Parts: sequence; structure tokens; C-alpha cells
Amino acid sequence: MNNFNLYTPTRILFGKGAVNELRQQIPAGARILLTYGGGSVKKTGVLDQVLAQLKDFYVVEFGGIESNPAYETAMKAVEVVKEQDINFLLAVGGGSVVDATKFIAAAARYDEGVDPWEILETFGDNIKEALPLGTVMTLPATGSESNPAAVISRKTTGDKR
Repeated sequence: MNNFNLYTPTRILFGKGAVNELRQQIPAGARILLTYGGGSVKKTGVLDQVLAQLKDFYVVEFGGIESNPAYETAMKAVEVVKEQDINFLLAVGGGSVVDATKFIAAAARYDEGVDPWEILETFGDNIKEALPLGTVMTLPATGSESNPAAVISRKTTGDKR
């Protein structure tokens, strides 16, 4: 067995009304990219609850993250992060949204001129810096909110890492 050192500082706020503590978990002055998938967070009212907690923050919404999140979609979010000078990510949804957001966090700070797909090819061993992120889980089925892994598909090549 190989030696390793695992550090996964994860704070989980759970239970009815826990979303009301969201504002206190985000750094003051944060410029937030709020990521989500389809329309379920809108239909259920979760997105409205989250946005109410973020009313004093600069927030840019980025919806449309698909199941089996696509590299191409995540890279569009990376462009938004850079254009809008985003310094905090908040994923609202299930495992796919969280996976995409974890990738976005690393890809947004990855070496310029290098394809961030390398992050996935090396299982993240080449990540030197990433944006901080939080999650509001609507379907905690994958454990993505409390592990360092992410699964991303690259539609142009058919790869999945």
C-alpha cells in the first residue's frame, strides 16, 4: 500500500432550515458563480431560497449543467469565472452539479495555455490552486459533496474521466 495524507475539511449543515445558515459560510465580499443543472432547483423553490441568502453578494448564475457533466459546459463556466472576476463557487443541485463545480474550481486557476482536461487525466495530482466552493445539495446520492473526486465527460472525444 502506498502512503498518503488525506485532508478533506468538509463542513456539513444538515436539516430543516439549514439553508438559512448559508450566508455565514461564504466569505464577506465574495463574487459568486452559482451553478445548477436543469429546472428542478427553480421548480422546487430551492434556488429562490439560496438567492435570498445571497442578496448582499455579487452573484452570477450559471445553469444548464447536465447529468454526466460535460467538459465543454464546465469550460464555459470557467470563462464566466474569469470574465466576472469570480472568487467563490456555489453548486446547487446533485452530484453532477457538484462534480462540474469542483472541476471549474480547479480549471479556473489552471496553468494558462494548458488544456485543463489534464486535471482529469492525472486524477488531480497536478492541481496547484483552486477556487473555494460550497454546495447546497438537493440529492446527496453520490457523496460528491464530501469527497475530492469529480467525473466529467468530454463530448467532442467521447472520453469520461
